[in-house]
Amino acid sequence: MVRQLRKYWMEQPLLFVMIAAIFFRLLSVIFAKGWGMIDDHFIVIESAQSWVDGQDYNDWLPGSPSNTGPTGHSFFYPGVNFLLFSFCKIIGLHDPQLKMLLVRFLNAMWSLITVWFGYKITERLSDKSSAKMVGLLLAILWFMPWISVRNLVEVVCNPLLVLAIWFIISREGEQGPFAVYFLSGLFLGLAFNIRPQTVFFTFGVGLVVLIQQKWKGLFALILGTSLPIILIQGTIDYFIWGRPFVEIYHYFFGNFEDANAYINLPWYDYFLVVLGILVPPVSIFLFFGYLRNWRKIFIIFLPVAVFFFFHSIFPNKQERFILPVIPFIVISGVIGWNEFVRDSSFWQQRKKLLKACWTFFWVINLAMLPLVSTIYSKRARVESMYYLSRYHDIEKFLVVDSEDSPDLFPRFYLGQWPKVYDEFLKDENTDAMVIRVGRLSPEKHPRFILFTGEKSLQEQVIKARKSFPFIVYETTIEPGMIDKVMHWLNPVNKNRKVTIYRNTVFFPEKNGIR
Repeated sequence: MVRQLRKYWMEQPLLFVMIAAIFFRLLSVIFAKGWGMIDDHFIVIESAQSWVDGQDYNDWLPGSPSNTGPTGHSFFYPGVNFLLFSFCKIIGLHDPQLKMLLVRFLNAMWSLITVWFGYKITERLSDKSSAKMVGLLLAILWFMPWISVRNLVEVVCNPLLVLAIWFIISREGEQGPFAVYFLSGLFLGLAFNIRPQTVFFTFGVGLVVLIQQKWKGLFALILGTSLPIILIQGTIDYFIWGRPFVEIYHYFFGNFEDANAYINLPWYDYFLVVLGILVPPVSIFLFFGYLRNWRKIFIIFLPVAVFFFFHSIFPNKQERFILPVIPFIVISGVIGWNEFVRDSSFWQQRKKLLKACWTFFWVINLAMLPLVSTIYSKRARVESMYYLSRYHDIEKFLVVDSEDSPDLFPRFYLGQWPKVYDEFLKDENTDAMVIRVGRLSPEKHPRFILFTGEKSLQEQVIKARKSFPFIVYETTIEPGMIDKVMHWLNPVNKNRKVTIYRNTVFFPEKNGIR
């Protein structure tokens, strides 16, 4: 087996890379349940399934009770998932875990485009040795399989950006036919529909073509980029709101208006993020290679630089925002670093040191790869909802959090869309909320109470029983091991156990049997 793999690596490296990419992505498809960040589930999955079920989870649509107009969200990617879940409904696939297994599989297969064409781009710009390294990094970098099965728009847009660059560099040195730049523009326009911030990457691509004075190519690029934005984004917004591009307008206007309302970090934050996730000292090599070889890889260098510059000066920063350009930093970094090493007398005389650096990198990477690839993130919250899905007619449930910071529970796994008292406490603490809800008429009481937080459970139950005397213990759902570690490292990660109590007024027996 090892001999056969070594043969593939030497004789058919791209096949080897793709096998590795598929293997670890399939591990993530099977085991990496849950979600990573709020956006890759509640913005994409909850909204799409609620539409299929005749609801509107996020109140995005006109006519929904809490909707006051466009909210600045693109309907394109949630709409794709809406079509997928509609198909699932037609064929009788209703189990939420099986539907998410299908979603993760499709995401994994989609991500293989990045691996394949990342290899091809590197081979075209450099040589097979660099292409092998890039392919391997894009295939099995420690976080790549796990992030590839998520529904993050910052990752889903990656294959489209890579395809856009491939269609340009495949004709490097020529004026390039109109069709090549037009097709590249189509991919960039589609990427914009998924993640609007890719407009800064697209702007960088346009600058390169402009600097090269390829006027016909620039026109084709602009036309190609505009077409999917007009036909998809404009048409969807016009159909829903009677005005084209209204969601995009509110998206950019809202982001700039609330630039300081979220996570505000220093300008150099993304440099630290990239240096960290690409694992030093190799991450330093890659950054150096990206900067050193800028002339040769200008078609990659400038779009990444423009994208990086905007995100660095913009106050609101989250680690995931920089993910669209990670494959390009890997590609350009490997090319630049390998060419530097070949011409460097320092490194030629210190090959053992260089080998030790890469050995350290691969030891860390391969140690983390299987662990991260199989993380079941937010397990307690997912399994709590999945457990309660055995009950029908759940109209309301209550989350009681001893720390006054309730978790967001995914009703997608419940298969129902009950009211939650109260997803966001705002100015009300948990005790006051329990008393307030308890004063409502009995038919408005919660069917279940979910206790979270690290403080005394028994104390919280005693307080809740004063308002809801007929609750009984149902079950406890524990978070996964990694969830526990993440919560211990940073309590902002609300990965805590969930203790479920059933209101026997509505459900006298377990499993909803009356």
